[in-house]
Formats: sequence, structure tokens, C-alpha cells
Amino acid sequence: MCVVTCFAFSAVHLIPVSAAKNGVTSKNRKRIMPDPVTEPPVMDPVYEALLYCNIPRVAERSMEGHAPHHFKLVSVHVFIRHGDRYPLYVIPKTKRPEIDCTLVANRKPYHPKLEAFVSHMSKGSGASFESPLHSLPLYPSHQLCEMGELTQTGVVQHLQNGQLLRDIYLKKHKLLPHDWSTKQLHLETTGKSRTLQSGLALLYGFLPDFDWKKIYFRHQPSALFCSGNCYCPLRNQYLEKEQRRQYLLRLKNRQLERTYEEMARIVDAPTKQLRAANPIDAMLCLFCHNVSFPCTRNGCVNMEHFKVIKRHQIEDERERQEKKLYLGYALLGAHPILNQTVGRMRRAAEGRKEELFALSSAHDVTLAPILSALGLTEARFPRFAARLIFELWQDREKPGEHSVRILYDGVDVTFHTSFCQDHHRRSPKPMCPLENFVRFVKRDMFVALGSGSTNYYDACHREGS
Repeated sequence: MCVVTCFAFSAVHLIPVSAAKNGVTSKNRKRIMPDPVTEPPVMDPVYEALLYCNIPRVAERSMEGHAPHHFKLVSVHVFIRHGDRYPLYVIPKTKRPEIDCTLVANRKPYHPKLEAFVSHMSKGSGASFESPLHSLPLYPSHQLCEMGELTQTGVVQHLQNGQLLRDIYLKKHKLLPHDWSTKQLHLETTGKSRTLQSGLALLYGFLPDFDWKKIYFRHQPSALFCSGNCYCPLRNQYLEKEQRRQYLLRLKNRQLERTYEEMARIVDAPTKQLRAANPIDAMLCLFCHNVSFPCTRNGCVNMEHFKVIKRHQIEDERERQEKKLYLGYALLGAHPILNQTVGRMRRAAEGRKEELFALSSAHDVTLAPILSALGLTEARFPRFAARLIFELWQDREKPGEHSVRILYDGVDVTFHTSFCQDHHRRSPKPMCPLENFVRFVKRDMFVALGSGSTNYYDACHREGS
């Protein structure tokens, strides 16, 4: 999606130093819930775009692994969005942006483990992955990025994620034994190189001994990670209604349509073709990499165009939560992966020592329905290298009791979830009972659909509402 014919503006920086320095500090860059104290008084599309870029700067503080001393960490389940990538589409009739996807130690952003990561990945040709993952490259290496390819920024984002989780879960809580085995990890990814490589970068930062013989990634053909439960007619009906809502909102936005028309005139392409190319993806890539927007003899695509489209994107997110059409899709879309997570948690609670650390390397369209299904309506859309983590804890004073914490980009959102808001009001415990989460997945998700169904198959195959 990112494209540039920026010969005229190649030296112009889109992100002023003051905005990068003052608009997004290391403290508020990681916020995922609106905060009236630190955030702009009105919605600022540039501020929101900077949050989305998630540019690596300093180590962030996070709330992962926080619990009273008498609680023992039992298992951790991590869902990530891949890191920063080259766009998926090109703005019509413009040159592709010249972004380098090789990994270079003396180029920013940098991570102390970057060179070792490249060296280790280059020796992984014999890695044992489920087909077709074995045919994918293990790290990005093209001087001119391919469409959708992970960038150095994306690798560094997940090396940082991995190191942060290592310090908390391995060094502090000893989640894995020193002689950990393949069975204690559950690793899965879609069949895109950017998700496999993001997962490998996080693991390389996380594991003290990255041993190829112990690393086995399973392949998930669907971005919903629905395994053998992907056929769900009602989910697709909800999605069609949601897409119709998006279309109608776009039709009402005359400023957006004028912006598309103006951009189409600049690049000398039909407005319909430009709109279909989803230009915000390309423009976000340029914005995140501080590269100029494209120019032609007819003029330049500029920041005002970017702000209009980004503002509409944010307004669409807001209406999506209000209209609730997406919620039906999210509940059915997220159920299989949450059901698998519940199964792993229950086995760990029973004392099984397998799958203590689960990692699902995924996409924005994986995380967004999970967030919505959990009731996290105010959570921001998944940024690059977003992480959603479920922690399972055991009360040492009452070994039969297990609790769950849920964290999104380092922020504890447990008591923002629909199944634990009431518990928070009744109990002083800083966690949610595992039973609440199990009941939510096994029963309450279907109740929320209002269908009378009591299982996933019936909910998927009932007549549309």
C-alpha cells in the first residue's frame, strides 16, 4: 500500500521532532484506554497514528506479572499482531516507497540482540515447522521490501516484546524450567512470513536458549485461528452487515470523498481505483517511516489528506462499537481461539506441565474480534506488535483456586472485561476467577448473541437475526 514518488519532497520529514518528542512520551505511548489527563482534549489523528506506529524508543513499563506474593504463575498465553510491515497495496500510479527490509546493525531502530538474531535465523534452514511454514523465510532480507514484508522496525518491536516478557516471566517468575522442552511451548502462526518472523523475533528475545530442535510452529490457515471450526455461516452474515455499515458511513462522509477525489486527481487515477487501493495503509507506512507522501506534476498528497482519512478510520471504529453489529461477528469469530485457550488453562490448572507458554502470532483481524468479544470496547485498534496476554495464577494459600489476568499492551484490562466487571466490585482480589472466564467462553458468549444456542455449532448454524 505504501507508495511514493517523492522526488520533490524527499527531504521533508512528516513527523516534526517536537511531535515525536512531546506528543508521545515513553509513558503515554503505550496507553490503550483513553486517558483524559495525558491525551489531547480532542481526537487527534496524528497522535493516534503515532500510537499505531509503535516506534521503538525506550523500554516501556508494563503490568505483566504483577500479583500478590502468595500467587504462583502457572501459564501464560500470548497473542501478538505482527510488527511493522511494508504496505499490502500500492497507491495507483505512484512509485513504491524505497524502504529497506534488510536487517542492519548500525541503522535505527536497533536492538542489542539484532545481529545475533540474524545469525541464528540464518542457521535455521533445518527448522521443523508444520507445512507450509517450512517454505517461508525466517527473517526479512530484501533491500526493497516486498509487499507486506516485515521491516527492521517490526523485528525490533518483537525482540523488545520478547525481552520484556523474559525479564518478567522467566527471570522473575521462573515460568519455564531450565531444561524446558518442546512440549512446554505451544507456538502457532498464520502462513505469512511477517507473522512467522514476528513470532521468531519474540521467541528469540524471550528464550534464554533458542534451540532450533525445540522450536515447532503449527500452521493456522485462518487469521481467526479457528482450527477445524472455521465454517460459521452466521458469523459471515454478521460480517456482511458490518461491511454494509462501513460502506454507509463512508457514503455520508463528504469530506472523505472530496479527499479521495483530490488525491485521485494528483495521481491521475480514477477515484474508484484509488479508494479500492485502501490508501490509508500506504500512507501509514510512509508516516511511520518518516517518508514523504507521493508527489506528481499535479501536486502532492499531503498531511491534510492523511488526517481526513485517519479521522474517518477512527470515527468508523467508534461507530462500530456503538452499532454492535461487529459484536456478533466478534463473539463467533473469537470463540474457537478463546475456547482453545480455556482448554490449555484448565489442563495447566490440573497440574499438567505442558503448554506453559503459548504464543499465537497473528494479525489485527485476529486481535480485534478477541478484544471486542471480551467487552474491551474502549481498547484501541491493535497497533503494530500489539500484545494481548492471558496469565493463569494459583493461590498458594488455596491451591485449588486459580485466577486470570488479562493485559493489553502492558495495561491490566482484566476488570474492563464483560465477565469480570461485577467480580471487581465484589472482591478485593486483583484477579478474576478462572471459573468466570470458563463460564464466559462456554456459556455467556452464546447468551450475548441472544440466540438461545448453548454451543458453537448451533450458534453458527441458526437462522440469522
